[in-house]
Amino acid sequence: MRMSRGAFVPVVAIGLVQLAGSGTGLVGHMVEHTVATGLTSGYQVVIADMNKDGKPDLIAVAEGLTDLVWFENPSWQRHVIAGGFSRMINVAAYDIDGDGIPELALGHEFNNVPPKSVGIVSILTHQPDLNAAWSVKEIDRLPASHRLRWADIDGSGKKVLVNFPLAAATAEPPDYRGHVPLVYYRPGEWKRQMISETEEGAAHGIAVVNWDGGKRESLLAGSFLGISLYRFANGNWTRAALTKGDPSPWPKSGASDVALGHQNRERFLAAIEPFHGNQVVVYTEQQDGWQRRVLDDSLVEGHTIVTADLDGDGRDEVIAGQRGAPRRVSIYSRPAGADWTREILDDGGIAACSCAVADLNADGRPDIACIGMATANLKWYENRLPRAMLRPARRGSRPAVIR
Repeated sequence: MRMSRGAFVPVVAIGLVQLAGSGTGLVGHMVEHTVATGLTSGYQVVIADMNKDGKPDLIAVAEGLTDLVWFENPSWQRHVIAGGFSRMINVAAYDIDGDGIPELALGHEFNNVPPKSVGIVSILTHQPDLNAAWSVKEIDRLPASHRLRWADIDGSGKKVLVNFPLAAATAEPPDYRGHVPLVYYRPGEWKRQMISETEEGAAHGIAVVNWDGGKRESLLAGSFLGISLYRFANGNWTRAALTKGDPSPWPKSGASDVALGHQNRERFLAAIEPFHGNQVVVYTEQQDGWQRRVLDDSLVEGHTIVTADLDGDGRDEVIAGQRGAPRRVSIYSRPAGADWTREILDDGGIAACSCAVADLNADGRPDIACIGMATANLKWYENRLPRAMLRPARRGSRPAVIR
């Protein structure tokens, strides 16, 4: 079975073949727009249609604000969803009742010292008047609740809410010793159910992925132990350790944020390593495991990594953001027959804590949205790559997908 194949292969290459200039490649055709400022300690951006008009809007989670807000596409008018929150950390959007407007799962009362973190998880539901404050229902308190995601774990078309705390309830930084409870909830019941308590240290990354094809979704998790794969089948969860991540001693070991990408039909893992780390890493699947390659080791507090096919060639780019100085967003590309290259999308203008990708202006090109922590801002980067430069996917490649 693929998930249990061989161990991590410690092959490492540091450095990039080429650093493209700001006027070439993809970056030369990306246009920056500021959506909002004043988002104190901006932490997460989520893309969702909030008013059923068919346009993707932007939800902004800012730890330093008491209001959860969204910005309406295309005017980017600011709306308050609900207020009175403290230390909001993550939101996840999913239309539970099928009315075309998502319910929101919100993590708040967060602290990066778990014994000091209440870890409230609440469900927010809209009112008939979309301008009215949403109702708030608390469903759980789990210390250091940190990453919330919706996932269709059984292929039924009905998603469950996944909650991945930062660390064990008794753990203390920087070692964060202890086992992390990865849990989920079924809508309506909202009963906490255990997936695993195997992960250890700081658990910073969780990605919902289609690993096996079909409708079933799985989870990639990053912690001090590395990158793990969780799959649900026949009523049970299984875990496979895919890579050990950064081989440095604890607490500099393992992986932080994780993503799944594809180069035509071949998949790869992308990660920031170690926790809040300095490295952008890709793993390619080999017969005896996953081969590790460090693309960049110059990040300061790397905090977000996503993959997307920005130019339509069937080969995903990697978008990585760092919230520490020099505060930037970078794009890593690997065209067919070439090595990985890096371009700087934003140099100093955003302390990127979270990025997301979607076609925000309905022109058929995926765009990028990022939120900044120290810079307290929200931007989107419009993809204006000319049609003539959109590279057709090679025959037999995976169709371009916007995630």
